[in-house]
Amino acid sequence: MIKEIKISTKAKYDVVDIQKQVESIVKESKVKNGLCNVFVAHATAAVIINENYDPNVCDDIIDAMAELVKEGKWRHDRVDDNAAAHIKSAIIGPSETIPVKDGKLILGRWQNIIVCDFDGPREERSVFVSVIGE
Repeated sequence: MIKEIKISTKAKYDVVDIQKQVESIVKESKVKNGLCNVFVAHATAAVIINENYDPNVCDDIIDAMAELVKEGKWRHDRVDDNAAAHIKSAIIGPSETIPVKDGKLILGRWQNIIVCDFDGPREERSVFVSVIGE
């Protein structure tokens, strides 16, 4: 089963927790044991699994990426001024795969599924959730 989640972002750097939507798709799939893949179909966004209970964690990740990859010094900036966003998303990656056991995602107590947008705001980002198994 493959389902699409549409999200929007409000700032140049933004994070969107999609945990509830992914859990709903896993439940709808009726897969008891298998895998759930979450993939953002954009070259300037990424998917992470991390804490979102304390919003400072996500802010720290955004800040760390800004420190690691400086803006405005890359060749691609001559095209559309978002080279740093491409680099940040490439470092983090566009997808995460989570085991499914007894019809539920296997995640730690503080782990949530989060999309990071490094080139917002965007009215619409597409996230594809694939659930396979028995």
